[in-house]
Amino acid sequence: MERHYLNQYGWNKVANVNFLESPPAVGFSYSNTSSNYNVGDIRTTEDSYTFLVNWLERFPEYKTPDFFTTGNSYAGHYVPQLAYTLLLNKVTNQTVINLKGIAIGNAWIDDNTGKQGNYSSTCEQYLSQGDGELGDIDIYNTYAPLYHSSAASKQSINDVDPCSANYVEAYLNLGEVQTALHAKPTNWTGCGGVSWTDSPATILPVIEQLTTSGISIWCGDTDGRVPVASSRYSINILNLPVVKAWRPWYSRNEVGGYVVEYKGLTLTTVRGAGHMVPSYQPKRALTMISSFLDGKPPPPS
Repeated sequence: MERHYLNQYGWNKVANVNFLESPPAVGFSYSNTSSNYNVGDIRTTEDSYTFLVNWLERFPEYKTPDFFTTGNSYAGHYVPQLAYTLLLNKVTNQTVINLKGIAIGNAWIDDNTGKQGNYSSTCEQYLSQGDGELGDIDIYNTYAPLYHSSAASKQSINDVDPCSANYVEAYLNLGEVQTALHAKPTNWTGCGGVSWTDSPATILPVIEQLTTSGISIWCGDTDGRVPVASSRYSINILNLPVVKAWRPWYSRNEVGGYVVEYKGLTLTTVRGAGHMVPSYQPKRALTMISSFLDGKPPPPS
């Protein structure tokens, strides 16, 4: 018997949320022009800005409220570059979008520090020792249940299901689902190939330019793909003054993680969360993002 759960901790409880598929060819997005599939950071930024301008013209009631942009993983490139474009256009009196801040989660922002916090021969040695007959350690959530057939047992919405990607792929490939979404018939996969033309080795100069607009970087502390160490190495390069030192923050009377405030930037860890923080720790993630939208660090008690 199938069971369905309402996510009590969806971010749409505290904000109007607009999800953007980019670049063309990911998800159900597509283009009728073949050259549009040769994409990279520059083209993605241009397309995202064009989308926002046109979307706000169609729904002008959203022009006035504060605007935040957020994303995780490689969105460590997308989000800062889009935010910088928004600020540039604000200065040149083009279409004004009321950008108040950006938030990036377990974000890949610098190639060198990303590898420094992630890859080493010692790390690879212990990972291989941890992998066994029951399944491999999930690099995106190192404390998650192992991926094997018996792991798909009955679980609540608050539990991590290592098989969830299989369910999503099966669901989104159902003909009736694609029809309901008004999508073209598509062989949907979680990671499809895209021809990428440009990707800067570092986004830190862009982030440095944005520190006046308010930046939140959050990290699930059990992610092995873009771990907390990588984010801290990156921030250290900026040499920003510390406003409030590393300290715990709380969600529902439990330690939700740790936070340190720099001048113009806040780094927040989320306890027990992997690469995709809202999936692994929805309650703590909602506390964190609610504080960010209020212009505050996560609560100290």
